[in-house]
Order: sequence, then structure tokens, then C-alpha cells
Amino acid sequence: MVYNWKIREKAEEENVTSLSSEINVNTTLANMLVNRGVSTFQRAKDYFRPDLDKLHDPFLMQDMDKAVDRLIEAIAAEEKILIYGDYDVDGTTSVALVYGYLSQFYKHLEFYIPDRYKEGYGISERGVRYAAENNFKLIISLDCGIKAIEKVSLGKELGVDFVICDHHTPGDTLPPAVAILDPKRNDCAYPYKELSGCGVGFKLIQGYAQKTGKDAAQVISYLDLLAISIAADIVPITGENRILTFYGLERLNNNPRPGIKALILKSRIEKEIEISDIVFKIGPRINASGRLEHAKASVELLIAKDLDDAMKQAEAVDTVNAARKNFDENITREALQMIEEQDSVVQMKSTVLYKEDWHKGVIGIVASRCIEKYYRPTIILTESNNKATGSARSVYDFNIYDAISECSELLEQFGGHKYAAGLTMAVDKVAAFQQKFEEVVSARIQDVHMMPVLEIDDEILLDQINYKFYNILKQMAPFGPGNPEPIFYANQVYAEDVRILKEKHLRFNVVQNGQVTKPVCIAFGMADRTKYEDEIVYKMLKQKMRFDLAFEIRENTFRNNSSLQLYIKDIKFD
Repeated sequence: MVYNWKIREKAEEENVTSLSSEINVNTTLANMLVNRGVSTFQRAKDYFRPDLDKLHDPFLMQDMDKAVDRLIEAIAAEEKILIYGDYDVDGTTSVALVYGYLSQFYKHLEFYIPDRYKEGYGISERGVRYAAENNFKLIISLDCGIKAIEKVSLGKELGVDFVICDHHTPGDTLPPAVAILDPKRNDCAYPYKELSGCGVGFKLIQGYAQKTGKDAAQVISYLDLLAISIAADIVPITGENRILTFYGLERLNNNPRPGIKALILKSRIEKEIEISDIVFKIGPRINASGRLEHAKASVELLIAKDLDDAMKQAEAVDTVNAARKNFDENITREALQMIEEQDSVVQMKSTVLYKEDWHKGVIGIVASRCIEKYYRPTIILTESNNKATGSARSVYDFNIYDAISECSELLEQFGGHKYAAGLTMAVDKVAAFQQKFEEVVSARIQDVHMMPVLEIDDEILLDQINYKFYNILKQMAPFGPGNPEPIFYANQVYAEDVRILKEKHLRFNVVQNGQVTKPVCIAFGMADRTKYEDEIVYKMLKQKMRFDLAFEIRENTFRNNSSLQLYIKDIKFD
């Protein structure tokens, strides 16, 4: 895939020079830090040395006092409490965190996860009626509920109170809950707006512990779950989330709870766990149960108290994940074949595909996979409950929600945001929707949207790449949205000792005139990158053609020997 390189503009020279002097780093690092909002000594201190004492007071959140008081009242009266959460990673970790914490000292407690296929996303009528029929007086909803006006109203009629913990954007009207914790409320003065759903649940138990005088260390012990939610839900790793993730990763690496330890072992992670390990290995395993079966299994694993039991549960979750990957691969193959069978479809500005027997639980993943091959707004549809239901995924800076909105006359319901959405329509409307959506996208989309963007921090000379430089880069972790892993580029370089590894990857040394350093480069998956102006990249490298190189700097350890390598993101030949 060919990338559009977007190189960050240089920061104000005065700010770069000042920070470089204050914290004793070179101007390349100082420029990168200033561009990330780290422009003073104090901000650098907060950035490089996250501090749990800098977490915000939970009672700054609107309704926190009401939420904590209602929880205290329920426990004092020995009321039954239902912890209710969504079926994705953020929802299941939220439930595991709040249920796990409260169950240490309170027994009149259950958790509830809706069935993806029978109940759908968020608070369901079935879930509310279950609570009422089983004499639950309080539901604490996590990662959902902010727009569940009818369901919360039903609960009120049936004698069930709600405390809502959510992080999605509210509508114009809020549900009639006892308390609504959501930093995105217009009337909420909480200083940090980007908490995950699990993060809002964490603030609730933090507030409860604070008001009741319980040990704060018990609350902090749940940060391994919270770090997983932050990484998997792709919320910004900035501000308070950065502190929570930093200490959550520390716990993941040193003392994870049994269920997470079992997932780590099943994921075969044999190094220090990073955000990418959560996103690509741990998170998908937790998600798999909710995609194919029932997410209750994931919660039971996350709250397991014994490693032996957890390993058995993790084995079952791992089996489901293997089945999920199989569905994913097969459906992706079918979807790509459907595109490639017709030249007219290949040339379209959008992809809308429908097949009645595709598994609903993986169509969002398939949409993302199709974008990796055909970079354009994509919707994958399947049949569910006699309707065509689908997941939409977008490309750089293109608002797919707005495009779907223009086709609303063909839809029964839809929702989402700029980069992802869900939709439902009658099966006999699919063909008309495909045509209308292509018309809308064709009218709106620009060339800049049709090429993936590679955001690059700065140019670097090869001689700058050393362990002193790298050790400072490492301290910039955890990386993620809002604080991406640094990507650099080197100008006018050429390759030596070019080799193909495992018929898939390229390995070579990179040389830059006037520079002594010749680091090893690894280009994953580029051995079969056959097209670059109709030439093969491997051959062009062998011919010592000049190119610009975009890369991340990583440490590689082999047989107890460590060295720095460049992980290649893209190559641009002259």
C-alpha cells in the first residue's frame, strides 16, 4: 500500500531550544515533545514521570456524589445490585472491575452482559425486566446507557434505579437515572473528557472508597483491567489515561490477576507487555466470546481467583478466538473475491457487500480487512433477524456516518461516528443502498481520502540513532492515540546486504552518505510488495537505488545480544 507522508511541521524554534536546554535532550527530541504539547520542564516531568497523585478527584465529575450515595444506601440496605455492561472489551473489563471490587465485601451482587444477537448493544428491555423479576433494586450500567431513555424509564416504572457510567456523547435528553457519570456531559466540569467506559467505572469505585474510607490500594489494584480497556477501546493515551495506563501496564507486567495472567500465557507474550500486545493479542481474545457466543465467559475469566481455573477458562476463550479468526479469514477472502470479480466494482469509490450467511460477529473486522486491500469507505452486511445488518468502517478524514445519513430513507436504523457505524435495512433495499451510497461517497470523497496517511514526527540522520536517543524514546511510552509511537524518516539512503526472510519479509542495512551508522532494517511483509512503478522493491533495493525511508526504532534481542533496528513503515524511491 502506498502512503501519503504527513510530516509534522517544526515547532517554534524558541520553544524547542528552551526545552532542549531545560531537560538536556537534542533538538530532534525536543521538537517532537513540543509538538506533543510537552513544552515546559513541568510538563516534561509530568509526561516522563506519571504520578498516581495527579489523578483527578472523582467528585469533580457531575453526579458522583449522587452515585456514591446511592451505592452506599444500597449496600447498607442489603439491596440486590446488578452490574450491567456491554459485550466488548471495554464493557467486560468494566464489569470485571466494578463487580470484582464490590464482591470483595458485598455478596448481594450479580453481573449481566446482554446477548449480542438476542438483545443487541447497550441496555436492553430483557435486561431491565430480568433485574425487576429477580428483585434487583439498583443497576450500575457500564460503557452504555447514556441514550437509553426508554429502558431507564422502564426500570423506574418497575422499581429499579440506575447509576449510569458511560463515556459516549450524550443526546439532547438524559435518561431519568439516579446518577449519570459521563465526563462528556455538557454540564460536567470533570477536567479529563477521554476516559474509557471502564475508566468511568474506576472513578466510581475510587469515589466510593474515598467516601467510605476504604483502602485506596485495593482500587489501584484493578488498573490492569483498566489499561486493557484503554488500549482496546482506542481512547487517547493522554492526561489521566496516560497515568492510568502507565501503572496498569506495570501491574500487567509484574502482578496481573489470574484471568489476565492466563490470557498472557495463552497469547504467548514472552516480553514486556506493551499497548500493541493488548490491541492485537489480549483484547481480541476477550472480545471473541461476545462476537461468537456470549461475553459472560470473558467476565468470568477476568474475575477468576485461581490460576488453574483461569487457565481452563482461557483455553475455552482461546478456542472461540481461533474460530473467530477462521470466520474472519474466510469471510475476508470471500469479500475480496466479490470485489475482484468485476472491474466496475474494483473502480468504485466505496465498498458495500452483502451475503446472508456471513457471521455478524466479525463483519466489522472484515470491513477493516477490506480497507487494507481497497482503501475506501466500506460496509459489510449480513442477514440477522430477517434484516440486512452491517458494520461500516471509514478511511482517513472521511465521515462515513454523514455519508450513511444521506441514505437514511433506505434504512431502518443506524448509528455511529466519523470512522465507524452500524446500520440495519430491509434485505430488499440492499441493492438500492449500494447504488445510493456509492453516489454519495463519489460526490464527497477527495483524493486525499483515498490514500492512507503515515504521520511522521521528524527527519533524522542515521548517526543520531543510538541507545541514548532510544532510551529517551522508550520513556515516552505508553504509546497510542494522542501519543503515537514516534516515526522518523531518513533522506537519500540506499541498502546493502538485502535479504528475504521466510519468503515474506525484507532485511537490509541502510546507508546514508556522510553517516557512519548502518542500522539493520526489517520490512515486514514487503518481500511480496511487487508494485512500485511496476518494479519489485527487492530488486530496486539490490540495485542500490536511492530512497527515503520511514521507520520506527526498536530494540531487538537475540541470544542475549541486543541491538537497535529500524522497523520499516514505508519506502519511497526517487
